[in-house]
Formats: sequence, C-alpha cells, structure tokens
Amino acid sequence: LSHHGMIGSSTLLFKYICRSIMSQKAHGTSDTPVQEALRWDVDQSVADKICNFNRHYAEYRGYWTSTKFVEEATAEYKANDEVKFYDSNTGKLLFVAPKGRTFKEFMTESVTHGWPSFRDEEVVWDSVRCLSNGEAVSVDGTHLGHNLPDASGSRYCINLVSVAGRPTDEVEDSK
Repeated sequence: LSHHGMIGSSTLLFKYICRSIMSQKAHGTSDTPVQEALRWDVDQSVADKICNFNRHYAEYRGYWTSTKFVEEATAEYKANDEVKFYDSNTGKLLFVAPKGRTFKEFMTESVTHGWPSFRDEEVVWDSVRCLSNGEAVSVDGTHLGHNLPDASGSRYCINLVSVAGRPTDEVEDSK
C-alpha cells in the first residue's frame, strides 16, 4: 500500500500511501469513534468530526492554546524530556516531541503556525502516513492534519483533537 519517495533534493524520507487507507469504514474513515476521555480537555464531538468525518478542514487556528495542553504538555516534558501524542481513535503513538530541537522551539513554532507543528524526526512512521496531496493520516484512517513544508523541510500541522488520545494500554486498563 505504501511506497517511499524523496521530495526534491531532500534526503529525508517521505511516505506516500494509496488513498484506500482513508476509505469509508464502520465510523467514517475509522473503524471506531474517538476515545471517550481524550487528553487535554479537548472537545470530543469536534475530535470525532475532524478525525473521522473530514478530509480537509481543521480545528480553528490556536484552538490548542484554549485547552489544557500547554500546562499539561509542559509538565509532561519537564518529567520525561518529551511529550507523546496518541491517535484519538486507537491510542497508537503518532508523534514524540521535541526531537532535534528544544521544547521551547517546538512550542514557538506551534504558536507561530497556529497548530502543533511536528518535524520528520518527531513522526512515528509505523503509525503515520502522508498522502500525495499533503494530508497527514494515521494508518488506521484518522485525519491528523497536513504537511506544509517550509525552508526547514516537512512541517506537519496537526489538529490537537486528532492526537489527544490516551495510550492503548491506558485505554485497556480503564475498561
């Protein structure tokens, strides 16, 4: 289903997939709705709409700053030197930040662009793909956002509601 390609003269790996990963399934483009208790107090109904019934639209610019994300992610970073982002449907790990930059640089770039913004080294490629039109998706059909490259390379502008899931083991423990 997927193949690897190069963007221009870039040596960074960029993954494309067939659009079939985003075909209609049991719940929009996913087999399941979003988790019931999403992180950072994100809006569950907005998350379900953006993750599963959407291919082009995003949460509003700066939405992530109106949630508990800044406070809780800062605490997670201080405790672990990284912040992990999980699929809001499946709980699979999708992004780990910061990598190759500081937490302050990650946050500053995210504020500048209006959405959490990830770089190639922060993507968990086992679980994330990018369509040829730039749409970033999970391998399970969750719409994540878009790749909007800049002078520094690929920049994945991601909806916080799409990566506010709880880790799979945490979801299983709560059942």
